[in-house]
Amino acid sequence: MLRRIAPALLTVLVVALGVTALAARPPQGIPQRTADFVVLAGVAGLRWEDVGPQSTPTLWRMAQEGSIGSLSVRSAHRPTCPVDGWLTLGAGSFAAWNGSRAAGGCPATGVAVEQPDGIGANLPDQESVVQYNQQRLPWGAVPGSLSESVRCSVAVGPGAAVAAARPFGRVDRYASALPADPRVLLGSCVLSIVDLGTVAGTDPATRAEEARAADAQLARVLAARPPRSLVLVAGISDTDQTSRLHVAVADGPGWERGWLTSASTGRDGYLQLVDLAPTALAALGRPMPERLFLGRPAISSGGRPADLVNAINVPADADREAAAQRNVSGRFFTLLAGVQVLLALAMLPLLRRARPHAGPSGPTPVSGRIVAVVELLLVAAALTVPAALLADAVPWWRGEHPGWIFAGITALLVAAGTTAVRFAPGYAGSLGPVGAVAGLTTLVVGLDVLTGASLQLNGVVGYSALQGGRYAGLSTVGLGVFLAGALLTGGWLAQRVHRGWRPAVMVAVGGLAVVVVGSPYLGADQVGAIALTAGVSVAAVISAGGWLTITRLAWATMAALAVGIGFAVVDLRRPPVERGSLGRFLSALGDGTGGFTVHRSSTENFETLVNSPLTVLALAGGLLVWFALLQPWGGLMRLFGIYPAVRAALAGTVVAAVIGGVLDGAALDVLGAAAALVVPLAALASLRVLGHAADRTRPVPGRFRADGADDDSGSGGIGPAGGGGGPTGGGGPLGAVHPRPISGPPASAPAPVAPPADPSAGADDPAEPTASGSTPDAAPTVVVPPRQVTRSSTEVAAS
Repeated sequence: MLRRIAPALLTVLVVALGVTALAARPPQGIPQRTADFVVLAGVAGLRWEDVGPQSTPTLWRMAQEGSIGSLSVRSAHRPTCPVDGWLTLGAGSFAAWNGSRAAGGCPATGVAVEQPDGIGANLPDQESVVQYNQQRLPWGAVPGSLSESVRCSVAVGPGAAVAAARPFGRVDRYASALPADPRVLLGSCVLSIVDLGTVAGTDPATRAEEARAADAQLARVLAARPPRSLVLVAGISDTDQTSRLHVAVADGPGWERGWLTSASTGRDGYLQLVDLAPTALAALGRPMPERLFLGRPAISSGGRPADLVNAINVPADADREAAAQRNVSGRFFTLLAGVQVLLALAMLPLLRRARPHAGPSGPTPVSGRIVAVVELLLVAAALTVPAALLADAVPWWRGEHPGWIFAGITALLVAAGTTAVRFAPGYAGSLGPVGAVAGLTTLVVGLDVLTGASLQLNGVVGYSALQGGRYAGLSTVGLGVFLAGALLTGGWLAQRVHRGWRPAVMVAVGGLAVVVVGSPYLGADQVGAIALTAGVSVAAVISAGGWLTITRLAWATMAALAVGIGFAVVDLRRPPVERGSLGRFLSALGDGTGGFTVHRSSTENFETLVNSPLTVLALAGGLLVWFALLQPWGGLMRLFGIYPAVRAALAGTVVAAVIGGVLDGAALDVLGAAAALVVPLAALASLRVLGHAADRTRPVPGRFRADGADDDSGSGGIGPAGGGGGPTGGGGPLGAVHPRPISGPPASAPAPVAPPADPSAGADDPAEPTASGSTPDAAPTVVVPPRQVTRSSTEVAAS
């Protein structure tokens, strides 16, 4: 009875863990009305390295009293040109100007601003810009949404006119420059947008001069600001093809000496350009437009250092790290893909010569030293991604040659990790390296997530704040290696227990991983949690053996759907501004605008599939598995037959990685990151299993299978699960003893029957099939060395 209802109970448990992880949300500060007037002052290209007490004294004092942060200026065009930045500010969503551009550059001509009446202004190109963003771009932005949300607005300068223009092109009040006394102009409307100029180029002296000029204009704005006003200063865009993080400062009642943050970033000290429009409306107490902004209102959080120099060094250092990460990340993954492809090619002849032959003729044996070296290389390859993640604990980006420094640190960490795995207990077992590497990877990524994911922010294998995709939680690569490591760890642990307990072990380990991935406090990846739920369910239902039947697949599908539907119901009950990505998508489907999300996701999948080096990792790993490891001579099918829990973990990894990548717009990136860990370990385990292919076991007379024992797990004595001399007891052919060198059997006569081995040896390997093709009973076994014959015992029996 219990066995029949076990799938239903496990499904309910996984669903409960998943929905609980996704539904619980950290408390968020609710933006309150704090001002009667808002002044948005923009300086294109302004970065924190341009701010100083001598060059920008006004901005320095403003940062001392207000809240500061790093501003990501992502727009619908990359890089974000000044006109794109101003347009995105006014739209509250990712927008772009539709002018002609050079390759990867900015529009060649300026924005036409007409002043027919001397009060306001018109932008004759605005209507075509709105149509371009609505019909050609996947974000559905409506330029002018900010100005449409207030009764009147003021624009000073051509850039501000782009932000303040309504969708039909009208600017309520406009001045090309600040008047001699700006008080009347800035106090005429509740919202004022001011263009303070541009800071461009790479020459420090030129940048300092331009920053000084912008600061002088800011001093006039602050002197003329209306009473009870909020002033926001932002580095509104990039000025060349290199994206950077920019300045964000808020000064006003309720914004004293803190970090700027918003629900769209989920990390203190980080803000998006699309957050400025909802921040202005929230400060004024005005309702958001019917079509919600992509951004979220900013708030001020505590924890900022009292010393302003130390406080500004934090976003300035983050900008340097993000810039270095952009240059190093692509090279790292390209090199990783190339190394793993070469390693896969080197494995092909080794796998073909790995299985010992009983007869005097056969392939030339491979030296045991070569096999040992290849095994260590496979371990090192599997540890490369977690080592690269740990490398960000060292500030390598501050050096003169950051790429080489990062490479050196990563190499040292890979060497240290490989050494630790090599000398770990149980390394000699067929599954020893798999368990050690998977556990180490899960531990590294999990601890980083539990401590705030600081290593993934702007990390080489993490996410970049410049891209504007994620700012907290798990990255795409982190999700791939974490789900693979967690499922492999669960499979390794499940293989060590009785067959009946394996699904429970998989659910326990996988359920904890779902919580880590999906909790907004931790991984904050809703799609990843749903995908991992499907993978855990698949792994659980086949971990005890058997095929992935329609019934079992149905249970796994139901679990993933139940988690998704359960969270969707909870998410839709929240206020619109507090909903997650799933709730916003379902709301968009309800009002007929879900097509933008679907179009955007499909576009992101295609671009990632074509441009990402992780696609090469995924495809190369798949080719190695299909055309080599899954072949009769490849060893993986033999591994699956002996270790069903490991087969279940690998199947669950593929399911979770594919679903997570496609639904999250990452194409094969999640699968590629998982393959970087899984494929080398699968090749290593297959190599070791092939090394024991000619080993034979013989049951000891007078002993019977224990009640409830399985073909590959025992319940006591010295059987496979009992810790004795059987194949999983440490002394058998797949026990804790390292596989003998890949070579033919000895030419000498068979040795006497060996007694049972020490019961204290490791127990991660179940029994190999006997010469007749059956699996030995879970009774004590002793090793009988292979016979030196011209034909196998199976051939003799057949004759």
